[in-house]
Amino acid sequence: MGKRVVVTGIGAITPIGNNINEFWDNAVKGKSGAAPITRFDTTNFKTKFACELKNYDVKDYLDRTDIKRTDLFSQYALIATEEALNDSGLDLQSIDPYDIGVIWGSGQGGMDVYEKETMAFAKTGIPRFSPMLGPKMLINMASGIISLKYGLKGMSFTTASACATSNTAIMDAYNYIKLGKAKVFVTGGSEAGIVEMGIGGFNAMRALSVNNEHPEQASRPFDVNRDGFVMGEGSGTLILEDYEHAKQRGAKIYAEIVGAAMTSDAYHVAASHPEGEGAAKAMELALTEAGLKPDDVDYLNAHATSTPIGDVSEINAVRRLFGENPEKLKIGSSKSMVGHLLGAAGAVESILCIKAIETGIITPTINTSELDPLIPETINIVTGQSVQSNVDVAITNSFGFGGHNATLVFKKWKE
Repeated sequence: MGKRVVVTGIGAITPIGNNINEFWDNAVKGKSGAAPITRFDTTNFKTKFACELKNYDVKDYLDRTDIKRTDLFSQYALIATEEALNDSGLDLQSIDPYDIGVIWGSGQGGMDVYEKETMAFAKTGIPRFSPMLGPKMLINMASGIISLKYGLKGMSFTTASACATSNTAIMDAYNYIKLGKAKVFVTGGSEAGIVEMGIGGFNAMRALSVNNEHPEQASRPFDVNRDGFVMGEGSGTLILEDYEHAKQRGAKIYAEIVGAAMTSDAYHVAASHPEGEGAAKAMELALTEAGLKPDDVDYLNAHATSTPIGDVSEINAVRRLFGENPEKLKIGSSKSMVGHLLGAAGAVESILCIKAIETGIITPTINTSELDPLIPETINIVTGQSVQSNVDVAITNSFGFGGHNATLVFKKWKE
């Protein structure tokens, strides 16, 4: 069995909210974070919009030293982590620092600094690179900088499995606590991919929506007229804790993680298996570890990026595991609001699962007005508005380029 693992703190910075309360309120309202890109000139780009952070100035959150030595993705990680640690009520001075670790996730790492330095060199031909280029761009630097800032001396590393990345990081943290390797982990993911290479690269793959006239309606998972995903940015942090440790200090417990699993499609470099074989198996294995049946699940936060192939593939996975008429299961895609945060997606979506368990509110899939005919009407996708519904068990899926499938299972806390 191993130790029980609970969630005692959450933090987020997203395109629809720069803290947990703002993010949750806007998610419940079904607010879109998509708008024209402000970070660079999009004249020559097919896609001219994304889900950027709003009303955001890094100087409101971090001191000069932290800003100077970090890329955007590490800055987002620090901001979400500060909120999560405060939320958890942990007294870091009273805990052995070797009992607290950091397992972080990012799919792309320091894309912003890498692009700026490379373009400057290409323009001048003079190798005047910043001495901080190496540390800033390293994909492991978010976990390193979190450990450094808070003096956390337990195991610290970064996972990378494309868009399944932060689910993988959370799964690793969960497993290490179960094994007794640590008492507390800071875990989650961050991404800052709204850069020219990011938008241009995904445009070349025809993966991004090009609905430039109505960007707020562009991310439309499961809709027959969807035409690709919308790039997002931000971070989500979870504080995972050994239950006995949390109980001893009187911590608030949001939920328990009771299962986690990964599989590989071994099918295609970018496309999901069309029948959802690997995705269905990941959900099955995670539920088996949790000691639960498919009928026990109340809510599925789907990966559902708004791509033509991916959305149907995931629904096929749901049909394989839950049957053609899963009466109890409610499904939603928060990417319709925040866009696709790539390596940070799973962490942000885990937070929505935890909030659904806490509040009994399931946030909507917005912009989905006409369901793809390949998706049976018996599949209950929550569209339009939030719904009130008791949630005892919630699962979240994340799938990544390379065929990575990762599923987490959260359960309402009971002694």
